Amino acid sequence: MSGATPRTVVGRLFARFRHLVHELGKFGVVGAIAYVVDLAVFNVCLGTMSWLPAKTVSTAIAATLAFVGNRYWTWRDRERSGLSREYLLYFLFNAVGLGISLACLWLSHDLLGHFWPGVFHTRLADNIAAMFFGMALGTLFRFWSYRTFVFVPATARSTAPAGQVGG
Repeated sequence: MSGATPRTVVGRLFARFRHLVHELGKFGVVGAIAYVVDLAVFNVCLGTMSWLPAKTVSTAIAATLAFVGNRYWTWRDRERSGLSREYLLYFLFNAVGLGISLACLWLSHDLLGHFWPGVFHTRLADNIAAMFFGMALGTLFRFWSYRTFVFVPATARSTAPAGQVGG
């Protein structure tokens, strides 16, 4: 046995990843608020339009809210690299996240719904596919891409080749 107690191992791990834990917590709070907005707008839109435009509209509104929260709270300690650059990359990666969510919704509604329409052509099934599975997978991708490419730490920007990360 190495002599290290679980308490010291956990303490050392937390100390090593403290910043990441705090980032994840803030990202989660911003994401939870955006999720509630996304869910509410999605369900309001489902009353007047089909699932594809409803999900697109709800994601665009929630993503705008999340951008503000992430830029000015989650990653406020990181240097600004230009609002237009950050906004463009943020929404590019959000489009990929939306694609992940739409793929889950399509898989449920159209593919599985073809075989079991009574189960998969319901509002509950659409919500589970888009707002649970799609959101979970999209959120993992978004966290990684935002902290890697959008809200870049100053040290990463200063070592990037000229023209690669601009403002």
